Amino acid sequence: MEWDQELDATGLICPLPVLKARKRLMAMAPGQVLRVLADDPAAVVDVPHFCAEQGHALAGIEEPAAPGAPRAFLIRRGG
Repeated sequence: MEWDQELDATGLICPLPVLKARKRLMAMAPGQVLRVLADDPAAVVDVPHFCAEQGHALAGIEEPAAPGAPRAFLIRRGG
């Protein structure tokens, strides 16, 4: 899947990846996709919950390519 913007939130812990994603999504147009890279284990729970609460769609999760690599979350901005 293609994305419009990317946010590198590696090294950040809860709640910073979600807060930074929220700020970035606010500046994007509805329907655009933000790819968020995060290595915080809590992001697996936090990002889907954030999307459900804020009306965004979790378009996909890319599992880490190697141990210790970040996971990528694809978030489609809601309207």
